[in-house]
Amino acid sequence: MKQSFPTFHNAQVLVIGDLMLDRFYYGKASRISPEAPVPVVNIERLEDVPGGAANVAMNIASLGSTCQISGITGQDSAAETLQQRLNSVGVTCAFHQSATTGTIIKQRVISNHQQLLRMDFESAFANDEWTGLQALVESAMAETSVMVLSDYNKGTLADPQYWINVAKQHQVPVLVDPKGDDFTKYRGADLLTPNMTEFEVVVGKVTSEADLINKALALIDELELGAILITRSEHGMSLIRKDQPEFHLPAIAKEVADVTGAGDTVISTLAATLAAGEDIEKAVTLANVAASIVVSKLGTATVSGPELQVEYERHQGSNNTDHSIAGVVTVEQLKLAVEQAKQRGEKVVFTNGCFDILHAGHVAYLEQARAEGDRLVLAINTDESVSKLKGSGRPINTASRRLAVLAGLASVDWVTCFEGDTPEDLLREVQPDILVKGGDYDKKGVVGWEIVEGYGGEVRVMGMTPNCSTTAIVEKINKSK
Repeated sequence: MKQSFPTFHNAQVLVIGDLMLDRFYYGKASRISPEAPVPVVNIERLEDVPGGAANVAMNIASLGSTCQISGITGQDSAAETLQQRLNSVGVTCAFHQSATTGTIIKQRVISNHQQLLRMDFESAFANDEWTGLQALVESAMAETSVMVLSDYNKGTLADPQYWINVAKQHQVPVLVDPKGDDFTKYRGADLLTPNMTEFEVVVGKVTSEADLINKALALIDELELGAILITRSEHGMSLIRKDQPEFHLPAIAKEVADVTGAGDTVISTLAATLAAGEDIEKAVTLANVAASIVVSKLGTATVSGPELQVEYERHQGSNNTDHSIAGVVTVEQLKLAVEQAKQRGEKVVFTNGCFDILHAGHVAYLEQARAEGDRLVLAINTDESVSKLKGSGRPINTASRRLAVLAGLASVDWVTCFEGDTPEDLLREVQPDILVKGGDYDKKGVVGWEIVEGYGGEVRVMGMTPNCSTTAIVEKINKSK
């Protein structure tokens, strides 16, 4: 059943946080300076983009939601530019302008899609400067559905407890994008969204999936939080709540152009989705998709509502009854995903191979394999293993690229890379219901058949599409040179 998409225009979000102006200088670098061993960039274009908390507001507005933002600026042209850019997309600005400190500006020089230099212009705001926001925020609370605290540790959120208490008085949920090594200042927030590095700074090194969950639950208890969403880069996202099973989403594999502002996109999508009346799991699912879109763009970027909807619907599996998204997973994440699938009564199918150059035979085979059950796990060989099996010059595509392509197939739910030359250890850990392999041999020719049958699983051998072979493709390419 197709999942509904949020009605973002009904959502009203208030953002409070550190405002910045991201200034990008674009040009060509074709020579080295005679004055020093540095490139000379001939600037061709200048672009000013709202950054920090202002980027959060831009993302919320881009989705189609109503947004108001409050923060501190200087009394300068950068503040005027920020307000103009935000107003142009419908964001209402409630700025407190400091008489002593300028607007934070971060300038970057870009050439050939590569950042060459960043220059920051910022000074600390006075300790009590943030109190100038109190009256501005109070007047907006009556129309607010969700409050976002976007902390970049620049002074605007010197006292997060004040804003959390204000939100509670108005029965408005608070989402916090935290900074620093002290999360006690966010006590009582409804959702905290640290990345893995920020989380480990506070709770210590995480050694396993179980350790991550236990540390998150302990932090939830200690700080009286509603939930924690840990963003984990290539390992996806993990939502931890008290007295509920963890909700993990694998990363959606894409070529990464720039991670700038990805955290802003996550909390923006969460806030807009919750403000539109959706549940937290739907919000996390959409945030995961939005993050995959924004990291494929260069610079401080936003995701539009229609863009998100297209990508969200593309990643929905036809048999999904929850909000989960297919993608690349670690072995530990795969074990959790398979366990949860089995608890839902779903049959899990497993297959493996090199899948170096994806061709029509692979696609047909994987569709057949998926049809054998409800979920399909695809495990691929490491680059080292492919070289051993196929010889020098292989693989043509690295494991990361193979994972990215395979994760995009509608028939594949989870794809992972196994260590060693066979998937036997992985089969012992994951214990799929059905092991499938393509070929013209009987089941006892399938690596791992005795493991699967030993715990009560099934082994099935399926035919392969004739005249389709990666080796044949490579040979044909070589002959055409």
